[in-house]
Amino acid sequence: MKKRTVLIVNEDAGCSSRFSSLLSTLGYADHLQMSQQRALSWITQGNVPLFILLNITQSGTSDLKFLASIRSTNTEVPIVAAASTSQVRLVVEALQMGADDYFLSPFDSEQAQLAIQHALEREKTNESKSATSDVLIEGTYTSPEMQRASEIAKMVARTDVPVLITGESGVGKEVFARFIHNRSPRANKPLIKVNCAALPNDLLESELFGYERGAFTGAATDKPGKFELAMGGTILLDEIAEMSPHLQAKLLHVLQDGEFSRLGGNRHFRADARVLASTNRKLEEAVATGQFRDDLYFRLNVIRIKIPPLRERKQEIEFLSNCFVRKYREKFGSDVQELPPEFLRTLVQYDWPGNVRQLENAIKRYLIMPELGLETEQFGLRTEPKASSTPLESVAAVSPALSKTSSAAEFSSLKEVGDVAAERAQREVVLRMLEETNWNRKLAARRLNICYKALLNKIKKWQIRRPPVNPAVVSRRKIVAKISLSESEQFAVHVATGVNDAS
Repeated sequence: MKKRTVLIVNEDAGCSSRFSSLLSTLGYADHLQMSQQRALSWITQGNVPLFILLNITQSGTSDLKFLASIRSTNTEVPIVAAASTSQVRLVVEALQMGADDYFLSPFDSEQAQLAIQHALEREKTNESKSATSDVLIEGTYTSPEMQRASEIAKMVARTDVPVLITGESGVGKEVFARFIHNRSPRANKPLIKVNCAALPNDLLESELFGYERGAFTGAATDKPGKFELAMGGTILLDEIAEMSPHLQAKLLHVLQDGEFSRLGGNRHFRADARVLASTNRKLEEAVATGQFRDDLYFRLNVIRIKIPPLRERKQEIEFLSNCFVRKYREKFGSDVQELPPEFLRTLVQYDWPGNVRQLENAIKRYLIMPELGLETEQFGLRTEPKASSTPLESVAAVSPALSKTSSAAEFSSLKEVGDVAAERAQREVVLRMLEETNWNRKLAARRLNICYKALLNKIKKWQIRRPPVNPAVVSRRKIVAKISLSESEQFAVHVATGVNDAS
């Protein structure tokens, strides 16, 4: 078998030439066409195609049986379903049974190419993420919190109850969710991830539950939702604390009654998907303030896995770093076999506000650019000022106005002293970061690890003003930037000198 052999499984002789022409147009000239029986025999003999193009016929019964047989034999081979627009229901069933993507007739080459690429990329992504989740969770953890979290994940994987995964951004909540799914009886079904913070609430509702044709302007066909596509598998509701109260109520109904309906439809669908939820917020506080329903919280919080931030388990940084070296070294064609001891010590000393995700990116940069040595600024590791020897010295150093102008009589409690000191310290840090970034507010917000709007609110609240810029200096910078530079280099200097509209 040649490396790029594609297997076309088709029971309709009339479509054979159309599929062959389509694949040849897309660059898959090496392909075979077989009946379902021959294809199943060919695969069970040990042949593995690049992907399977499965034509869904009018009844679809035999096609779905073939799909189930393939998935019981080979869970990894990408499968793309092709069907007519009148077979949306069969397409949904095919996706639930393990097809990776689909396209509809008339067979548009661009639509087919996207579906095929998506299926091939999903295979690589699933293999990489599954391997990573197994290594990271099966690894030897030394911190009690991570030992506890990994043990809970292993114990709960075989059950079918909801799991709430909490922790700061970047700690690895999705890694735990994927591990739980892969170790569950639903592992041969899809794991569907939905980012509740990425979509407006009206779009999120249709994304979760789907819609019927004519439900709203632009709804030209029926569209299955994520709960349908995850049927028999697992659905991960990421950043669930960002869900609106209306959607929280609808999700609670799904969890209680085990059914849902599409937007604009009256049909009820069975909800057979295990629900995993994750958030970087403290849900207890959201419940107390009325931002999150307490009944939904108790429904989701059957089993809870709390993942501590990386700064609280620094003894595991070396283990994680070596995992990422092994994972990416071949992908990036790097000659690095292991990290230098000096660089490892730097990694361990850093506090990692971006947690494991930031560490992973630092290792990627090192594998790509090892010639930069230990220039930690190049790896996203900013050196923070060291704390003073005593708390009072620290407060005075960051916010001298407190020690110089404030007396103890001005404050009603020690807590108020702390609040005032904290706010003044924050103002000093924000001002310093704005100066370091030439008052590029978007860049400053990223480095402070806060959203852009939050930074603008702080600037307005504290009435921070950018000092006036000397026009002569700006003009001189512009002239220097234009001398003997290409257009892209001019732009780089233009940004670096702080002469930009974004700031």
